[in-house]
Amino acid sequence: MQAWFGAVTRRWSFALFAAFSCFAGHGTLNADEWTLEVSAGAHARHNAIVRWAVPSDVKISAPVRLLSEKGREVAVQLEAGAPQTLAWIVPRMEAGAKARYRLQSAAPRPFPTVGMDDIDGKQLQFSLGAKNVIRYNYGVMTPPAGFGPEYARSGYLHPLWSPTGRVISDDFPYNHKHHHGVWMPWTHSYFEGRKVDFWNSGKDEGIIEFVAFESRTTGPIYSGFRARQRFVHKTHPDGPKPVLQEVWDIKVYAVNEYFLIDFVSEQECAGPSPLELKKYRYGGFGFRGSLEWNGVEGVEFLTSEGKTRADGHATQARWCEMNGEILGRPTGIGFLCHPKNFRAPQHMRIHPHEPFFCWAPCQGGDFKIAPGEKYISRYRLVLHDGPTDAASMESLWRDYAEPPRVRHVTDAD
Repeated sequence: MQAWFGAVTRRWSFALFAAFSCFAGHGTLNADEWTLEVSAGAHARHNAIVRWAVPSDVKISAPVRLLSEKGREVAVQLEAGAPQTLAWIVPRMEAGAKARYRLQSAAPRPFPTVGMDDIDGKQLQFSLGAKNVIRYNYGVMTPPAGFGPEYARSGYLHPLWSPTGRVISDDFPYNHKHHHGVWMPWTHSYFEGRKVDFWNSGKDEGIIEFVAFESRTTGPIYSGFRARQRFVHKTHPDGPKPVLQEVWDIKVYAVNEYFLIDFVSEQECAGPSPLELKKYRYGGFGFRGSLEWNGVEGVEFLTSEGKTRADGHATQARWCEMNGEILGRPTGIGFLCHPKNFRAPQHMRIHPHEPFFCWAPCQGGDFKIAPGEKYISRYRLVLHDGPTDAASMESLWRDYAEPPRVRHVTDAD
């Protein structure tokens, strides 16, 4: 993994990044007024995504640029919301180090953007230059011949690629027809007193479907989207009935030596009835790996606690890595679990002989998603070439769970 964790030259097509900010209501922005300091903290940093919340009495409405201490211009991206936030990437910092950046009221130079292309009104595909990263299937994907129509599905990620173009995920596998790249159904659940399974499509009880996009975003730090999905109880006595409303927030970052994807799911009840989730070995964030990884020896697992396929199932971890050969070369995917997640560090389903992984908080016991509450799941995916490297994966988790801090400083600091 050291090979993919090291620096790699970026080869992207350049696109003009839409300029975005200037301060109003807090005086005129100039180079002498806004200095931002990034602190690495106790850990060395590598390709760390950092964010600075703009003060509440400031509004960004015209172009800004960001300069390093050496005067090099750095790509920066505005995140809408309250407060507004500026995001950028710190390539490397030693533990304990600090770095200062100057924020100026000026048009930025053109930076490469993370590509986002709509394919046939059914899929969003993300890329870094000529390299494909992930695809979101928002249209209904037709299952292969021999599968029943109940297996048709929308609202999931597939394919997921490594930086050298190897497809890491699988879709509609012959031995688990209901598995789909990255997807997030619940299994052993009850709604209004009736059992409903959103995971096992062959039962034809429940389905998760794409509804609409809330937003799409492109920029030099990341491109992504927010998409509304819904869980529907297909066999409810009153007819198909919505159970949960869900929003997926996906970000694909401008890191080229390995790929970083942030996955956030926000779920809430569609009406006055809760969804009760019973203790079960799987259910939640799921991943189906390459067909080449099938079999007991096809893929290896390693968790943050040093567990493997032999002893990792039903244990808890901060991160888990899957790694095996695809087209003759070691290829892997890391799953990072955010410490704010429910029951973090979460339990895992590690399949004994198939390339399947699941963050499964339901292993910890019964719980429910109740009206008026929001169930939020946060994960980061690391797609890479090369073998597993536990130290690198731990560093990536630290950058995700404990990112560098940013503060506004003045000459008096």
